[in-house]
Amino acid sequence: MSRASEDSNRRMLRARDEMDRSYAEPLDVPTLARIAHVSEAHFIRTFRATFGETPHRYLQRRRVERAMWLLRSTDRSVTDVCMSVGFSSLGTFSRVFAEVVGEPPSAYRRRGPLAAVPSCFGMRWLRPSEHSAGTEKPGEVPAP
Repeated sequence: MSRASEDSNRRMLRARDEMDRSYAEPLDVPTLARIAHVSEAHFIRTFRATFGETPHRYLQRRRVERAMWLLRSTDRSVTDVCMSVGFSSLGTFSRVFAEVVGEPPSAYRRRGPLAAVPSCFGMRWLRPSEHSAGTEKPGEVPAP
């Protein structure tokens, strides 16, 4: 790996770490590009080349991941969960949630509380994947 490539990866990781820390805050591309010390267009291209998805899609997935946990671990309303993970519109939240998870938030909640497992396992199990959206339901054990 060249030094330039390593530096680029480090900058993208810095921006992704900020998204992981501040997913509930209103983050935008100009802010993240400044964190990575690159232009906005370069940031979007490089982020996608590095992580396989756009910064916007990554942030949406992180928010949905947190919402999935809140929906099945608390009795907070769907609207409250929507707002607490960084979405400003219930309609957008429901549409994005259904795209990522494959079912609406209320249907996902009806699955009941999460099983008692270590939190690291639960987070990995619930993490939506860009490649599994709509084909595999989170929490289901894949067929061998």
